[in-house]
Amino acid sequence: MSTQKKRAFQIEAFKHRVVVDPKYAEKTWKILEHAIHEIYNHNASGLSFEELYRNAYNMVLHKYGEKLYSGLVKTMTSHLREISQSIESAQGEVFLEELNRKWVDHNKALQMIRDILMYMDRTFIPSNHKTPVHELGLNLWKDVVIRSSKTQTRLLDTLLELVLRERNGEVINRGLMRNIIKMLMDLGLSVYRDDFEKHFLEVSANFYCLESQKFIESCDCGDYLKKAERRLNEEMERISHYLDPRSESKITNVVEKAMIESHMHTLVHMENSGLVNMLLDDKYEDLGRMYNLFRRVPTGLTIVKEVMTSFIRDTGKQLIMDPERLKDPVDFVQRLLDMKDKYDKVITMAFNNDKTFQNALNSAFEYFINLNARSPEFISLFVDDKLRRGLKGVGEEDVEIVLDKVMMLFRYLQEKDVFEKYYKQHLAKRLLSGKTISDDAERSLIVKLKTECGYQFTSKLEGMFTDMKTSYDTMQGFYACHGAELGDCPTLSVQVLTTGSWPTQPSPQCNLPTEILVVCDKFRTYYLGTHNGRRLSWQTNMGTADLKATFGKGQKHELNVSTYQMCVLMLFNNADRLTCKEIEQATAIPMSDLKRCLQSLACVKGKNVLRKEPMSKDIAEDDAFFFNDKFTSKFFKVKIGTVVAQRESEPENLETRQRVEEDRKPQIEAAIVRIMKSRRTLDHNNIVAEVTKQLQSRFLPNPVVIKKRIESLIEREFLERDKVDRKLYRYLA
Repeated sequence: MSTQKKRAFQIEAFKHRVVVDPKYAEKTWKILEHAIHEIYNHNASGLSFEELYRNAYNMVLHKYGEKLYSGLVKTMTSHLREISQSIESAQGEVFLEELNRKWVDHNKALQMIRDILMYMDRTFIPSNHKTPVHELGLNLWKDVVIRSSKTQTRLLDTLLELVLRERNGEVINRGLMRNIIKMLMDLGLSVYRDDFEKHFLEVSANFYCLESQKFIESCDCGDYLKKAERRLNEEMERISHYLDPRSESKITNVVEKAMIESHMHTLVHMENSGLVNMLLDDKYEDLGRMYNLFRRVPTGLTIVKEVMTSFIRDTGKQLIMDPERLKDPVDFVQRLLDMKDKYDKVITMAFNNDKTFQNALNSAFEYFINLNARSPEFISLFVDDKLRRGLKGVGEEDVEIVLDKVMMLFRYLQEKDVFEKYYKQHLAKRLLSGKTISDDAERSLIVKLKTECGYQFTSKLEGMFTDMKTSYDTMQGFYACHGAELGDCPTLSVQVLTTGSWPTQPSPQCNLPTEILVVCDKFRTYYLGTHNGRRLSWQTNMGTADLKATFGKGQKHELNVSTYQMCVLMLFNNADRLTCKEIEQATAIPMSDLKRCLQSLACVKGKNVLRKEPMSKDIAEDDAFFFNDKFTSKFFKVKIGTVVAQRESEPENLETRQRVEEDRKPQIEAAIVRIMKSRRTLDHNNIVAEVTKQLQSRFLPNPVVIKKRIESLIEREFLERDKVDRKLYRYLA
């Protein structure tokens, strides 16, 4: 194999030096300068851009970049001075058109010049830290044209005048405005801001400050809000048509501050048209406008919310404290529901279902409903009225709506246990008299109460329904067993009530008629025979009876009466005349109940099966009563003194309150023991706070009562006081 010898290559410089014409740079620049003049004079069609590019390329290549760049600056500046003079000489509205036309021409020229000088732009300018050609053209336009002593102020004044004319309703050339504003933005954001936006915002603030003052003096609240809304919309439209989108928040802020924030209190409290009048007149559109405008400014909605809440509280307080309204509990609660519906609708339709407004409304209702200690009783009476007759023939969905509204009011109650007490009494009367319109509606409400307050709250109510079903089965069994031997005895229907579930009070036993007593004794024997270890006590104050009565001329009627009334009427089978005192001795009915009983039998027109001497509404012990032979009625069945729930008298209300207070004591004690068992040691204030927290779903315990229960627990050695700190308690296991 033969090896080839490697040859070394070497590149050498030209033997002869290339000589450049000393006047080359000047000649070439003259060609380029002429081309720039031609471009600015709109004669670019005759130019060879390829040749011009090559000339510029060679100048940079031969290190004449500086001459080329400085020549460009000088030539462009010269042309822009001429352009500036041309713009300055334009009169009136032609000024902006001329400026826009020259700006378009300058941009076209700049594009061609940049194409010719592309090589310089790419090489010479970055390496020498010069301004690129296009940017240079913009800067020169800004300095020479826009910021010339005559043009700068004139341009700003013209633009602001056009905006003012548009605000005053004139039509302006928005396209021209858009082009001029875009020119300022193309020159740099700082140019737009310093030369226009800053002054635009100042002038706008003054304009809206004066206009808002004029409007507030001449318009009502609704009209003012319409004008403010229109101005805001106009400014946003202006932004979308010809201003920088970044100016939107600034100009809307100016309008909001001048037209809304400065006059918030005046608008809300404006006489005959402010927020309160809008609420009273259901002006949903105006309220919605107020909400949308006020939400734009700090604390705007807070002011609206506070005024609304204060008004609702005052209105509610007037309703709660009005003695005329309190005479009819059902109407009273209906007014509360109507009021709640009204403001719910306002919040839904005008306030965008705002949760803070809903919470404020709930807070206001809770405040004034609990000002009246009888609210729990009245709400229960309202339910009683609806479930007796008010919802008869109403669809299932509508029944649910009413029950849901009742539950809403129930949630506001701080004394839910008082409501429970009354509700139990009223439910008992409905069930025992068979006057409920629907078992489903009754059970639906109990389910709602159970969901709201837990099983413990409704367990006794559910027990009442269970007793009614069991009693029906018991009576079926009784008559199946003893039906034959009872013969002509009065028909007996017994409801056996579990003592703990029903709101029964110990009542003295009245003397039942002999005919009834026989059947009652048979039932007692039957019941105790089938249920070992139970005791039966007759609640004669809660029963009813149907009596067949024959009056003068053989006229017959069936009287539906209470057990007490039956006992009284049966006495007149064997007597023509009896005094109140004699009736009391014969029946053993308590005198207060007896007087009410005799009033309904003798003093109610159309129901007076007895006569009274002397005739008066009040009953005295020596008043005499006679069987009224002349009684007539167009009905065969006559109801006398039907059991209808009515508001309690003051003494009865006081008695119920005392029973509630007694019921609360063991609950408070149980809560204290539960807390102390887990904490072992706790100071007085914290015990009060914890007990209140645990029991507030049923009632708000009084700190004084809590203190008494703590004392009671200390006496019974559940707790002890710390020997050093007397406010500290310890749990004793």
